[in-house]
Amino acid sequence: MTMIRLYGRLLGAHLRSLLEYEADFWLMIFGTAMMQVVNVAFLSAIFAKVPHINGWSFWAVVAMFGMVAVAEGVGSLFFEGMWNLAWQINQGDLDYMMVRPYPILLQVSSMQIGMNGLSNIVTGGLMLGFALANVDVAWSVGRVGLALVVLLSAIVIKVAINLATNAVSFWMQSPSPLFAFAVHQVGDLARFPLSVYPLALKAALGFVLPFAFVSFFPVSVVLGHGPVWVGLLTPLVAVYCAVVAWIVFSRGLRRYESAGS
Repeated sequence: MTMIRLYGRLLGAHLRSLLEYEADFWLMIFGTAMMQVVNVAFLSAIFAKVPHINGWSFWAVVAMFGMVAVAEGVGSLFFEGMWNLAWQINQGDLDYMMVRPYPILLQVSSMQIGMNGLSNIVTGGLMLGFALANVDVAWSVGRVGLALVVLLSAIVIKVAINLATNAVSFWMQSPSPLFAFAVHQVGDLARFPLSVYPLALKAALGFVLPFAFVSFFPVSVVLGHGPVWVGLLTPLVAVYCAVVAWIVFSRGLRRYESAGS
């Protein structure tokens, strides 16, 4: 609990620094929200021409967009510092973190707060809410609980992928997280049903980089449509991704040699 409180205080300090520039803050919030509005408008244009995409309705795909937005929003708002890891490695800034009595991973994650994450969470939550209100699902206490579990699992998967890909910087030693950014771009494909892609992409998004467990499979299990049994594996995939991310970060940290070494 002490670590959680300290983590919150570190994020709060960054939030207060951001709020000193209110115009920048509101422009960032507005810009991120408009991106999600454009996404929905894009989907509406597609579904105005075709009623379904491989059997998936407009609202089902909106739910997938919402899942990705919420997962990305949580990652940006609470763990944005991961994207600075490459720079910290290159500049030797991890030296200071190593002598502090606080886990290095938590220090890295709380080095920055991404306010665009707040608007992603809100707009993504709205997309999920409207989507689930417009699909034919027999809601029960058990299904609501299942929906919450897969949502939390999807967030863990997204954050774990961000950590693992950024931790690759320990080997690349570039000041920019180019590899992590490239993988993040691949994750945008998870906004659409996995069934629309060829076999190679299905394997990549379903198993190699399990972005499909951030959106497609969780939505499948909640709606009871598509590969439901695979969606039930989402919590296990979340645990797997978290363990792999921790291993990659830990091994990378052991080979850290500071700047100029």
